[in-house]
Amino acid sequence: MNWATFLMRQVRIITHTDPTLVANYLPFPIVGLQLTWPNARFFATKQGKSPGQIQKVKPNRDKQEVEIKQRMTVSALAQAMNKDFDHVFEALLNTSLDLDSLEPHTILEEKWIKEVVKRSGMKYKWAKLVETKERENKDIQPRPPPDPSVLVPRPPVVTIMGHVDHGKTTLLDSLRKSQVAAGEAGGITQHIGAFLVQLPSGEKITFLDTPGHAAFSAMRARGTLATDIVILVVAADDGVMKQTIESIQHAKKAQVPIIVSVNKCDKPQADPAGVKQQLLAHDVVCEDYGGDVQAIHVSALKGDNLLELAEATVTLAEVLELKGDPTGLVEGTIIESRTDKGKGPVTTAIVQRGTLKKGCILVAGKTWAKVRFLFNENNCTVKEAGPSTAVEIVGWKDLPSAGEEIIEVESEKRAREVVEWRCYQEEQDKQKEDLQVIESKQQEHHESYKKEREPLAHLSWRQRKSALYKANRKLMAMRPSEKVEPQDLCLPLIVKGDVDGSVEAILSILDNYDAHDQCQLEVVHFGIGDISENDLNLAQAFSGTIYGFNVGVNKSIQQMATKKGVILKMHKVIYKLIDDLKEELSSKLPPCMKENVIGEASVLTVFDVTVGKKKVPVAGCRVQKGQLDRKMKFRLVRGQNVVWEGCLTALKHYKDDVQVVKTGMECGLSVAQDIDFKPGDEIVCYEGIESPQSISWDPAF
Repeated sequence: MNWATFLMRQVRIITHTDPTLVANYLPFPIVGLQLTWPNARFFATKQGKSPGQIQKVKPNRDKQEVEIKQRMTVSALAQAMNKDFDHVFEALLNTSLDLDSLEPHTILEEKWIKEVVKRSGMKYKWAKLVETKERENKDIQPRPPPDPSVLVPRPPVVTIMGHVDHGKTTLLDSLRKSQVAAGEAGGITQHIGAFLVQLPSGEKITFLDTPGHAAFSAMRARGTLATDIVILVVAADDGVMKQTIESIQHAKKAQVPIIVSVNKCDKPQADPAGVKQQLLAHDVVCEDYGGDVQAIHVSALKGDNLLELAEATVTLAEVLELKGDPTGLVEGTIIESRTDKGKGPVTTAIVQRGTLKKGCILVAGKTWAKVRFLFNENNCTVKEAGPSTAVEIVGWKDLPSAGEEIIEVESEKRAREVVEWRCYQEEQDKQKEDLQVIESKQQEHHESYKKEREPLAHLSWRQRKSALYKANRKLMAMRPSEKVEPQDLCLPLIVKGDVDGSVEAILSILDNYDAHDQCQLEVVHFGIGDISENDLNLAQAFSGTIYGFNVGVNKSIQQMATKKGVILKMHKVIYKLIDDLKEELSSKLPPCMKENVIGEASVLTVFDVTVGKKKVPVAGCRVQKGQLDRKMKFRLVRGQNVVWEGCLTALKHYKDDVQVVKTGMECGLSVAQDIDFKPGDEIVCYEGIESPQSISWDPAF
């Protein structure tokens, strides 16, 4: 084999290839090189052979420099070389590297990176390593336990828990002589209420009233984490229910003692003893059964035995010897947060340590506050709040989330440092999570890629590429307007609530939504506060619906929503909001077709009728049930199998064409298709009826 024949074989391998790669496949130096695209024709000679016949090309001494790293992806290397993926792929041809699994995200080893650069006629240099300085931790932590000498007695923090509509809020109304229950939407508590009650004997108790509805599980959990004693309200006529059991579990998890308040004992069907027996199944043993849990029979509506319940609470608090540290920096827990028109971001918090005053610098989550005002449960300003005091805090830069821990810092500068560090830490954690997701997707894609190419493993790279192109040629040739995409049913939502806990509860319910093949649910935006113009713009952009919970909407916003075609749905009770949402989801579903059987007939005999020059088979039938209507659809059933479905071409009673044949009458019918009727076949006449679908989602209320 002479050198020219060998050269042409090498050229065939790399036809349509970057000319700069050609020299790496030739067994001798090149003096002259000429390329005509796309049909590559090379003219080369050995150095010193017939130099006058070919134009000499001086080699370029200034080679392009490529910055490389020890581990680079194919796409990163191609970008550094200012080339594409195919260039890197072709540069690795005729090497021991498995090219079947080579993809843009594949990480190359150092030797292959150098080989690609070398074969591309370039030279490499190592990229400078940027030293990343580890950032100093600027976070703040709660103080160590206090010195017992500074501790002073403090009021107990008592959480009222139990099932919905068992009388929790009515019980608190009677204790503080107010009418909160009358103002609650639907008669159920949908927020955590925190306030201080002073008994006639002089003792003070801070009460937390948690919602009993199933949607507010997270609120009840927060209530137990910030409390000393749990009063479990159980209706004497209803007994232990689902949220009663959940409240017991929250109290046990937080290791908080329980006092059982058996409410509604004034009702004729009340059974307090039965309630205490039911509690035994959940490891709540009352004193009547030899346990240490106090059980007080009360009537919140009539005010019976409320003083006894308060005394039982004070007695248990004395046994617990509750004390607090009123000195030093403040620590507390946010019970609820909301946005007020006049006050801005507002939080309801329980002070657990220190004395909160106006001007204190507080940090909670990723925001901070310089306290401007403090309000008590009666919306009156207070100068300070000590341990176990429930207070509203005004002065936050942004709205913190309910459940966040409050810690006081020395200065605004220190508060900003803490917030910046926490935001940085959250960003780093998010990057790690995103990296894990990316790696998982890459692995999934790689496995899918290998599986797709297994049937083509025996082909060369170019043959595989051609086969894949042919397989997808029809789709690739189609115009975008011709491609039919399956229509995805989707309901974009914007959720606005009055407080953080309410929005949290709604989003928690929506997280349990599993659409499968039904309508998708997408929360475009959620927030706290009244409906704004920005909400309308978002809803218009996404063709979504705005659901408001206990929030307001002024007339100008309503008019703007009507003009933009945005639907506003305002609710004050959470289960009504969810019911409305289920109806809207169901309305998005296409109607399903249902069959309504009109009549049934049996084939008695089969005969032929001559129509023109053609013989048409006719089935002689008797109607057994209902009637046969020529306008409707028909089905021929033989045994358990459906032989034919469609419409009739003729329906006759004796020799007359008829529209309807009723029960007991005989008739003859024929169809357009060549159907082999047999005696004993069943003829079913039916009509298709569109029926609205209902979403199968169960929020488990």
